[in-house]
Amino acid sequence: MGSNMKFNAVLENLKTYEAGKPIELVVRDYGINAKDIIKLASNENPRGCSLLVQDAVCREVSKMNLYPDDSMYELKAKLAKRFDVKEDNIAIGAGSDQIISFGVHAKANKNNKVLMARTTFAMYEIYARQTGTTILKTKSDQHNLDEFLEIYKAHDDIAVVFLCLPNNPLGECLDKKEVYAFLDQIDSETLVIVDGAYQEYGAYKDKNKEIKPRDIIEKYPNVLYLGTFSKAYGLGGIRCGYGIAKEEIIQPLLKLRAPFNITTLTLKAAIVALDDEKFVQNSLKENFEQMKLYETFARELGFDFIESFTNFITLSFDDSKNASEISEKLLKKGIIIRNLGAYGMNAIRVTIGTPEQNARFMKEFKDIYLDNLVN
Repeated sequence: MGSNMKFNAVLENLKTYEAGKPIELVVRDYGINAKDIIKLASNENPRGCSLLVQDAVCREVSKMNLYPDDSMYELKAKLAKRFDVKEDNIAIGAGSDQIISFGVHAKANKNNKVLMARTTFAMYEIYARQTGTTILKTKSDQHNLDEFLEIYKAHDDIAVVFLCLPNNPLGECLDKKEVYAFLDQIDSETLVIVDGAYQEYGAYKDKNKEIKPRDIIEKYPNVLYLGTFSKAYGLGGIRCGYGIAKEEIIQPLLKLRAPFNITTLTLKAAIVALDDEKFVQNSLKENFEQMKLYETFARELGFDFIESFTNFITLSFDDSKNASEISEKLLKKGIIIRNLGAYGMNAIRVTIGTPEQNARFMKEFKDIYLDNLVN
């Protein structure tokens, strides 16, 4: 019997998040040996993760039959010490995007609006649309706070503002002083979500970009700061992120949290990851050394790039080249990158890989880019 089941109307035009192609899919679709594929599409840490974390998780495997400590006390205590905040200022999520979901669902509804940059992390809009709210976007792809402010002042019902600092998928980052000047003009009833998923990278490259969670939530009690273990810590596969805010924000968010929302192994990995700062610093150092090679490469071939404060770089092309064709040809050579065509841009986003991966990307990309068939 056919089903005519009806679902909430907000789901009708809601797009699902499109993740970077997994290696397994490229193996199936293109018949390429898995060991010959390099994935530079999802901004994972190419150095893997800390050996301390690997050892700790291996020792924890026998406890997979047990639920994790749902208070997550040890992890919260370590994060509280790291950021000089209280445990009550912290919420833990299955990736920082789960905290995004909590924030949006706690504030947005069909009677208000959510504001974000035109080109930014896709989950902001996806989670927001689930609530039936209205989405407002700036005209500029990159964060333009004058545009944000103009839109904000034109509406008296903006419930949530998203600032991605540094911004994914483009890589640019606002200075802290610009952000603070903007926040000075935002009403205390508006929740501002400052997504710091790439803050370790931005702060390493330029201290003017560094936003310290304690400072920003003390000065602006309406701010929810997000961090993650997926990028600099190399733990994208364990799904652990956190939100830091005043207790008045954290407590309502925790009402949306399912019990045991991260796993026993995830919890152990995150706790131990905070002990290996050397791994993080080495990752950041190599990342920006390798990024300079991409910048030089772009200048030599004559195409544009956006200066990046992350672990990826956006390469953009004029009308003589087609980003979608370039992406497809790279895929056939076993190189997975992110085509930004879905954002209306003739550009690709490339994760900064290992030196060997980057050298291979540049060789294959150059052959494709200079091939007249791409014109």
